[in-house]
Amino acid sequence: MKKQLFILFLIISNFIISQTFTGKVVGVKDGDTMVVLFENKPITIRLEHIDCPEKNQPFGNRAKQFASDFCFGKTVVVIGNGKKDRNGRWIGEIFYNNQNLNKELVRNGLAWHYRRYSKSANYADLETAARKKKVGLWRDKDPIAPWNWRKSKRNKVQNL
Repeated sequence: MKKQLFILFLIISNFIISQTFTGKVVGVKDGDTMVVLFENKPITIRLEHIDCPEKNQPFGNRAKQFASDFCFGKTVVVIGNGKKDRNGRWIGEIFYNNQNLNKELVRNGLAWHYRRYSKSANYADLETAARKKKVGLWRDKDPIAPWNWRKSKRNKVQNL
């Protein structure tokens, strides 16, 4: 009995700490927010380390389409950090066929490395490489980071 309880404890502890699970992507809200069905319950996932352009921002729809092509309707592995953002979305990385959606978005110039919330050198390097190659949004003369885009929209509303 003690052995069974210990094994159950390890399984539950591992799930709570790492939040790793497999589920089917049933929704793509935008480039960096997916809905994954896990045990018949929808779980909203905010992609960790990155920030994609907003839908009404240049490359916003391309980022959403890329994410949709990558994983919509597919069974994926979600590796979460065990935390939620201020909107109640679980934060994590999504993998399909051993490819990391978060990294592919940055590699293809469809997301920024979100340095405010991520200190990952790997994501920083991916963004630097995409900028040098001028892929995706890095083709624009002066791309606007999504956090600045959102801030400018909030300021416009406040000044009305």
